[in-house]
Amino acid sequence: MPKGEGKLIAQNKKARHDYAVEETYEAGLVLQGTEIKAIRGGRVNLKDSFARVQNGEIFVHNMHISPYEQGNRFNHEPLRTRKLLLHKKQINKLIGDSNEAGYSIVPLKLYIKNGVAKLLIGLARGKKKYDKREDLKRKEANRSIQRELAQRQKGM
Repeated sequence: MPKGEGKLIAQNKKARHDYAVEETYEAGLVLQGTEIKAIRGGRVNLKDSFARVQNGEIFVHNMHISPYEQGNRFNHEPLRTRKLLLHKKQINKLIGDSNEAGYSIVPLKLYIKNGVAKLLIGLARGKKKYDKREDLKRKEANRSIQRELAQRQKGM
């Protein structure tokens, strides 16, 4: 299965708007018992999350996984820092690339693939305000073209 395929749980749409993603990596997550149950229930928010390199390992911060309802005292902390599982070569490449000015590591999607939770992270460069406006104009133009084509096909 290619990267990014599986049962989609959460997606960070704001990341594609704020960043130009250049490379993507599929990473596993180190989770506690109730976290995977909450993820399977779709109770995840990637909106303000980011990844950071610490001591040769990559950690994701601010990824909100809501507490599991039946978790009682074994429940997890919703915003705890979680370790990402990647190959050493991938980690070294990310460390080298993220040290360059303007690059960040951002979570893009959380999905379940073959029964395991995976996080698609991207090496991204921040967009300027005029880049964001240009993208919005392009999207709007494509929408209007598609609408026009649909109306012409209906008329025939």
